[in-house]
Amino acid sequence: MKRTYRCAILLAAAVLFGATAYAEKPKVVILATGGTIAGAALEPTDPGYKSGAVGVDVLIDAVPQLEEIADVSGEQIASIGSQDMNDEVWLKLAKRVNQLLASDDVDGIAITHGTDTLEETSYFLQLVTKSDKPVVMTGSMRPSTAMSADGPLNIYNCVAIAADPAARGRGVLVLIDDDIHSAHDVVKRHTTDVATFTSGEPGLVGVSLFGENTWYRAPAKVHTAKSEFSIAADQKVLPRVDIIYAHANMSPDLIAAAAKNGAKGIVIAGVGDGNMTAPALAEVGRVVEQGVVVVRSSRTNGGITRRNIEVNDDELGTVASMDLNPAKARVLLQLALLKTTDAKKIQDYFNRY
Repeated sequence: MKRTYRCAILLAAAVLFGATAYAEKPKVVILATGGTIAGAALEPTDPGYKSGAVGVDVLIDAVPQLEEIADVSGEQIASIGSQDMNDEVWLKLAKRVNQLLASDDVDGIAITHGTDTLEETSYFLQLVTKSDKPVVMTGSMRPSTAMSADGPLNIYNCVAIAADPAARGRGVLVLIDDDIHSAHDVVKRHTTDVATFTSGEPGLVGVSLFGENTWYRAPAKVHTAKSEFSIAADQKVLPRVDIIYAHANMSPDLIAAAAKNGAKGIVIAGVGDGNMTAPALAEVGRVVEQGVVVVRSSRTNGGITRRNIEVNDDELGTVASMDLNPAKARVLLQLALLKTTDAKKIQDYFNRY
């Protein structure tokens, strides 16, 4: 009798503590946007595939181990290849991220995304997310139907980071191939390599090995909860900013055409330290006088493009991108133009963000 009573107590305790443990699991919402991670091909070895063919529920079901680390739910924001990422999806995604993070019931957000523009979307969210809670993006270089698909483990690690209290306050993060990058630094460097992303000189924020996270640093630049940038509820578009690639014998025509066709800002992906031909530089001066904000960046994808080194920015009225590559300089300039067209104020943003 006593033994039966004791067993009943132990069973009740196990049920109680089991329920408590379940209730205490972090709640993570997966927002899916499409991309290769949701791609499908006819054969496991077929290099061709359709991006965004698989829904978020299928992605979650493919990783049943997620239930061991978090209470996971999913929402489909878009179903596109990230080469087609646009302002409309960015704004929809950012608004939903902020709405979810404002809830006490959400501990973190994981976002699946194509790799082509993942560095741009992550940096956009880095600037407009209004929370210290983890926001972690991931993608894959192989579609979900591929032999040795990399998506499932990336999703598992991504959720593990989003559920990790130690990820708080580190800005928007990108998890790819076990590496944890800051949205500010991450760059795609290879067309097909699974280890395609790098953080260059700043280095990794941490690593994740089957959901076990090791942290190295926190980003130094202003981000997320401390950012001055935000998205209004009625915001439907962002200012047009074009990127123009510099090269030997560069013509000024494209710079003039961008301004004529409505660009409010232009980023020059310059040679070396943000340089361009003399005719192109002269045209930059003309469009600046017309009210277009021009940022000098570098096509090298590394290093810092500082003011007044080989180009007199003070005299020309241009902005130096500092440590942002052309793609991320474009993102920051779009948001800066929502606040001002003053090149000096915009330079201050580039210095701090």
